[in-house]
Amino acid sequence: MRWDGFLELSSVEAMVAAVSAVPPAQWCRAFFLFAAAAVLAVAATPREARTLLVDYGARKTDDRLPHQGQKQQATAPQRQSQNRCWILSLIATVTSWGQVPHSWFGAFYVVSLGCSAFWLVQYFAGGTLMHLIASRQSTAPGPSPMLGQVAATGTMMLLQAARRVYEHATIVKPSKSTMWVVHWVLGMGFYLFISVSVWVEGSRAILDRSTTPSDAFDISSLLKLSVASLAFLFAWVNQYRCHVHLAGLKKYSLPEAGLFRHLVCPHYTCECLLYLSLALAAAPPGEPCNKTLLCALTFVLVNLGVTAAGTRRWYAEKFGSAAVAEKWNMIPLLF
Repeated sequence: MRWDGFLELSSVEAMVAAVSAVPPAQWCRAFFLFAAAAVLAVAATPREARTLLVDYGARKTDDRLPHQGQKQQATAPQRQSQNRCWILSLIATVTSWGQVPHSWFGAFYVVSLGCSAFWLVQYFAGGTLMHLIASRQSTAPGPSPMLGQVAATGTMMLLQAARRVYEHATIVKPSKSTMWVVHWVLGMGFYLFISVSVWVEGSRAILDRSTTPSDAFDISSLLKLSVASLAFLFAWVNQYRCHVHLAGLKKYSLPEAGLFRHLVCPHYTCECLLYLSLALAAAPPGEPCNKTLLCALTFVLVNLGVTAAGTRRWYAEKFGSAAVAEKWNMIPLLF
């Protein structure tokens, strides 16, 4: 018994040691990629199940289950159809639990803004939590972004969160629609992890108190930061314009002004460009992009891509396929 207890304790200690050895940036990347894989898995399900699991807001309807018809002697195809209806009914029941107001999306941006402020205070006050995370990350191999890059990406994230809080408070119209709480939890997890991801790869610079954000950049990093800043500004302004246009539409009408002339969901395009600019701005010397933020961009692309495809189908069903025939879903020339 004592020997078994010793082995059990040793296994737990070994597991804790193994988990502790994983750099924080790797945990962030794992979350983003796992979440992206989960979204892709849902997107690969049959349309009826996908609709129940994914749709929210205006695209969510109450008549999404297939009609089962009158009871009769079932053939093999009919039995298969009945089993399918049973599975869909189960999914409908599960997704009906934990429905939360669509307006809860606003919590994402409040949390994002709060996290940006929290990590800023942690840096200037020499906070224990940032020091702990940075210390674990600083031992990871590979180049690290400079402090100026960390400051730039943190500022970008702060500006994005502040604008989204403002939009949600003053522009977004109140809605009675709901969404499954799983969507909300996934979104909350994203904003918590992204708040760490914008600085975690720059942990060595954060721990080195002799450096300042104004320390010299190498030419490559300065060029990437300049391009990223312009891309961020373009996406930041145009996403605001898209949201103002959407808020000004009559209920369930087709947006057609500005970037909506060419894209079904240009506000999603801007969201992807925002995170691409973060990944470019925080790229360590000698690397094209920040790998952790690139994983975050992967999740954003997958998640919004699935939603954009659903929005296109909804527009086509409601306004006719011709209304969106000449538009890209989200990425010009690609998707």
